Amino acid sequence: MGTDQTFYSRDLAGVVVGETAISDVDGEKGLLSYRGIDINELIGVPYLHVVWMVLFGEWPNAQQKSRLKAFMCRHSKLSHAEIDLLTQVSRDLHPMLMLQGLVPLLTMPEDETLGMGESAEHGLFLAAKISGLIAAHHRLGQSKVILAPTPGKLFHQNFLTMFHGSAPQPEQVRMLDAAQILQIEHSFNSGTFAGRVCAGTLAPIQSSISASIGTLFGKLHGGADQAALEMAMEIGSPENADAYVKDCLANKVKIMGMGHREYRTVDPRARVLKPMAIEVCQDAESKNLLATLVAVEEACQREFANKGKEIWANVEFYKGAVFHSLGIPSHNFTAMFAMARVYGYIAHYLEFSQDSCLIRPRANYTGPAVGERSKTAA
Repeated sequence: MGTDQTFYSRDLAGVVVGETAISDVDGEKGLLSYRGIDINELIGVPYLHVVWMVLFGEWPNAQQKSRLKAFMCRHSKLSHAEIDLLTQVSRDLHPMLMLQGLVPLLTMPEDETLGMGESAEHGLFLAAKISGLIAAHHRLGQSKVILAPTPGKLFHQNFLTMFHGSAPQPEQVRMLDAAQILQIEHSFNSGTFAGRVCAGTLAPIQSSISASIGTLFGKLHGGADQAALEMAMEIGSPENADAYVKDCLANKVKIMGMGHREYRTVDPRARVLKPMAIEVCQDAESKNLLATLVAVEEACQREFANKGKEIWANVEFYKGAVFHSLGIPSHNFTAMFAMARVYGYIAHYLEFSQDSCLIRPRANYTGPAVGERSKTAA
């Protein structure tokens, strides 16, 4: 309650602020669905087909599949002007800050080739460019040549090739497809809501996506994936996990990747990613990191059980182990998240734009009343 007895919520927890047909998060049951399809049913479906369904609410036909695949490949390639922009950015700048800064600077295509409207075309153009920017920024940081995608290849096959400089194994592409499908959309999360606030001002889609990316960067949102794996690296081995967890809880230090704001049971995405991480983490370093993460989760569960509570790892916790096994450095994890979640941002921009409004909440003023403070300094 504020001073005028008006109800308010600092974090909007439980407050309904809009409607969406894009995804549903059932936190009590631990379920996530896109357009009414359970997330588990989408694992194994071609990645760009899922993207199309999330954006437009229907599966693409044969012509749309072909056009989308060619469109994303063509625009994943950076132009000379875009490479020039990227080279002006510090090689040490975090990839998320690079994306937030460069997305609004990209020149949108003038022609429509997908037939789904200008905003959708521009959004998918930006999504393709994000994959190219992440790969190129990584290559520049290693003083290596920027690579272009190969027509006819799968989207993530091209990305991993552009990122590493060598073609991935089919199993690696399958793993990345699955991990990214799990990250495409999650209702009114902080990043998506920030994008909707921006869209409500009638700002262009590149501004909305940039606002969302900036929000996703935070450790309490998308940045938890990087923090969780780096935590495992700091702990060093499973044997140290119990003491680490007890020390964190005693000093009220948040353990990144444990628990989720929405889910009261296991995060359904973590349920998919944990066995996937176990499958792909085969080398000694990856096995040790994964074993350390498992030990941290188990230690957290024991400590919370002693207090009569339950806690589970969320999608960020084991995702880092999967990305690490794919040879992706931890400082690129959140950018990989953005590379997938951008399609959710586009879908919400398109949906909200059909009947948008200016989002302008009130605040309870808590400063001095008019007349209480002298006009002149003491």
